[in-house]
Amino acid sequence: MGKLTYLTGITTTGTPHLGNYVGAYRPGIEASHKADINSFYFLADYHALVKNQDPAHLHRSSLEVAATWLACGLDTERSVFYRQSDIPEIPELTWILGSVTAKGLMNRAHAYKAAVQANLEAGNKDPDKGITMALFSYPVLMAADILMFKADRVPVGRDQKQHVEMARDIAQRFNHIYGELFVLPQAEIGEHTAVLTGLDGRKMSKSYNNIIPLFAPEKQLRKLIMKIKTNSLEPGEPKDPEGSTIFEIYQAFATPEETAEMRRKFAEGIAWGQAKQELFEYLNEHLRAARDEYNRLIADPGHVEHVLRAGAERARELAAPFMDEIRHAVGIRPLA
Repeated sequence: MGKLTYLTGITTTGTPHLGNYVGAYRPGIEASHKADINSFYFLADYHALVKNQDPAHLHRSSLEVAATWLACGLDTERSVFYRQSDIPEIPELTWILGSVTAKGLMNRAHAYKAAVQANLEAGNKDPDKGITMALFSYPVLMAADILMFKADRVPVGRDQKQHVEMARDIAQRFNHIYGELFVLPQAEIGEHTAVLTGLDGRKMSKSYNNIIPLFAPEKQLRKLIMKIKTNSLEPGEPKDPEGSTIFEIYQAFATPEETAEMRRKFAEGIAWGQAKQELFEYLNEHLRAARDEYNRLIADPGHVEHVLRAGAERARELAAPFMDEIRHAVGIRPLA
């Protein structure tokens, strides 16, 4: 059996945070160092247009996301690292896939259904008010991302599993009509991948404005950690690590031995202020080297651009000939 192909994309809609790191960057980077898989990593900047219509913000986020991958140790020699918008075959494939994708399938997409539900709850007469075609057809573009590089596995959170299943449905439909060109992908959900809570006790998310940026400067990192919501238990009172954002974040970065020690301190009634200070000191030291590299890369966008363009060349060496096959299969080919 040949190597499996893994593909991961991160949308350029903001500054990477601790939750992004433990949920996507860290497992992705670990995979990039494995010799038995082919890995593809991309900046999903076309996807970002669904939510991000601030050009400067999207441009800055592209630099921050790329710099994060590199600073955290992505092996760009072993894997293919590129920007979605540098691969013209992807939007072309999106259109072709759209021609075999049922509207009813798109109607069932979670993001679209949530937007319709929000309109209905707001009393709008038009259930589609404010919903763009980009939001509606987002799963087709995601299918093109996956199918273009014949991904066998797509590591995703549970909320993205449906999109991979849709890509599989679309590929099956295309293969039925035009022949077996596409690999049928499978979603890979890391059962042990941490999902972090944010400052306010909800899932850490840019949407909730409750994030801790992964490479926040030292002073800002401490200030944000000190803002983490806690209960009113006094110093000396035993504290339950389960449900504690402080413990959860610490555990996501610490070794099992360090985690056991922190659990003991909770049982002995560590003061919340002390627990926050220890979390800050641990994270600050753990992230220091990568943060220094990140800041160096942010100050040298030309280097980051060079790495992305080199990755795009490698990606297009695969995408361009496969796109020729796809065009030929659907009948778009020379007349003689």
